[in-house]
Amino acid sequence: MSDVTSATTVDRAREAELGPVARFLKATELDTRMLGMVAALILIWVLLHFLSGGLFLTPRNLWNLSVQTSSVAIMATGMVLVIVMRHIDLSVGSLEGVIGMIMGVLQAQILVRVMGLPLGDPWIWVIALACGIAVGLLIGAFQGFIIAYLEVPSFIVTLGGLLVWRGSAWWVTSGQTVAPLDATFQLMGGGPRGSIGATWSWVIGVVACLAVIFMLLNGRTQRKRFRFPLRPVWAETLLGVVACGAILGAIWVANSYPWPVGIVRRYAEANGIAVPEGGLFIAHGVAIPVLMAVAVGLVMTFVTNRTRFGRYVFAIGGNPEAANLAGINTRWVTMKVFMIMGALVAISAAISSARLNASTNALGTLDELLVIAAAVIGGTSLAGGAGTVIGAMLGALLMQSLQSGMVLLGVDSPLQSIVVGAVLVVAVWLDTVYRKRV
Repeated sequence: MSDVTSATTVDRAREAELGPVARFLKATELDTRMLGMVAALILIWVLLHFLSGGLFLTPRNLWNLSVQTSSVAIMATGMVLVIVMRHIDLSVGSLEGVIGMIMGVLQAQILVRVMGLPLGDPWIWVIALACGIAVGLLIGAFQGFIIAYLEVPSFIVTLGGLLVWRGSAWWVTSGQTVAPLDATFQLMGGGPRGSIGATWSWVIGVVACLAVIFMLLNGRTQRKRFRFPLRPVWAETLLGVVACGAILGAIWVANSYPWPVGIVRRYAEANGIAVPEGGLFIAHGVAIPVLMAVAVGLVMTFVTNRTRFGRYVFAIGGNPEAANLAGINTRWVTMKVFMIMGALVAISAAISSARLNASTNALGTLDELLVIAAAVIGGTSLAGGAGTVIGAMLGALLMQSLQSGMVLLGVDSPLQSIVVGAVLVVAVWLDTVYRKRV
């Protein structure tokens, strides 16, 4: 008997000794922590739906939940890199506030009144967003430089940033709220106009399903090419069916939420459409901020998993001394991580201010807690070296689900903060237990 045949026989014998759950997890290669988080999310949704009298799992609430989650989820993808490198960023909420205020002042005052651009000019939102991202990059580079090159602990630098940038947000307009914002800029906040409608939502859903199938087939081809172990066909099929089912289910929910009656009536009058007796159903479809969050998630997943920079980040987080001895420019990588964090905060600031149609001093208050909690709940270890972007985005959805559910239940704001803080502590404790077992 050859060595290969002997090894195969031994592997089959070991597989037979495993239980059905262990065999399933091994065949599908699913992350147990991710499965646990998805199960917890489903349990929370069902419980909140029951306690709210059937209000939580409705198309309207789920659509609003997706929009509310977008800004936190975008920042959480950057926080993964920060925490993986054994740092922390406490300034993201205040940074969101000051960048949102700068973009608001640009639109409402500088570009229109000083530079003379007419209201509704298509360049207004482009310039405002570009300047916001540039400010985020500069502030991120500034904080990253102090942390990486001046060797000041990130906790102290970003704690100072939390105070400095919140004060700066007030200083930009002396505490005044800036409103309204550019009409095109407002589309990034969602709403009836800030959604892509039913048809394009289905198109994107089908394209996403085709992408999932392509990734599974391409992954199987690459495994054969390099002679890596293959997943069983049934496991590949199951993963594809579940992923496509989740995508199409999300599209169906988005398309089940119609425009409000008043907006439909005005739209019909403006376009000469006769409204039938039973009313006119116009679906929202997927919201633009949700698409922005998904796009950021895909880009950040590619960066962390498929680029040299991503490998450097995890190498530094796993063992900074070894990474430095291996020739990695740890200081420059650290600075770039905080620059990325600043740019992502700017995108979130655009979504949050566009959703409010105003730039306020309170924008982003306590968002640092939600972002850090989302990353940790999503499996990012505070000890460094471990974390996933998709996990952080699911963590953001879980945190926002808790907040949305508590609002539906009429829970007071102080108690909401208590619950969020308690969830963060429990998440860190579970991470500690998991690391000890592994």
